[in-house]
Amino acid sequence: MMNLNEWFQKGLTVDEYINGMTRNKNEMLTIYEHFTLTSKDKEKLATLRSKELRAIVLSEDWCGDALLNNPVLMRVAEAAGVELRFVLRDQNLELMDQYLTNGTSRAIPIFIFINQEGSEVGVWGPRAPEIQTLVMERRAALPDKDAADFQEKQMEVYKRLGEEYQTDARIWQTVANSIMTTLIK
Repeated sequence: MMNLNEWFQKGLTVDEYINGMTRNKNEMLTIYEHFTLTSKDKEKLATLRSKELRAIVLSEDWCGDALLNNPVLMRVAEAAGVELRFVLRDQNLELMDQYLTNGTSRAIPIFIFINQEGSEVGVWGPRAPEIQTLVMERRAALPDKDAADFQEKQMEVYKRLGEEYQTDARIWQTVANSIMTTLIK
């Protein structure tokens, strides 16, 4: 088993990850371009610079949650001086399987924050708790799985969530607040 410093070294830089994206690239970059942290948040995050934290981002470009969370993380990381490395989940299940959601799910993205020694200082993901609640509420309103229109209704729910993820600045701030809670203890 590789240590976290080795996983970090193996990861892609932000530019390498973005340049390699084949899906959701424009959507992700649109969020990145439009999301800005408040000056208060930037001040809070600046206090972390001296810690020289880094983050391993377990992700894939097809993932809707990554589309939302990664650009917000990129802004948080810039303000906090956190260097990011992207590790593609599907090619690195050995690492992914150490960070399962509810012990079973390979849900992404997962942000593993480490110090210079490679020790884990925090883990975040795959969703902010408030966003998870929103998704669960929307899913709860779906018809039974065996209903004739289940597939269609499910697609509608995910399409609407995807649109909100890309346009609702309150969602972006909710994600930022959640990531900051993990970082600033």
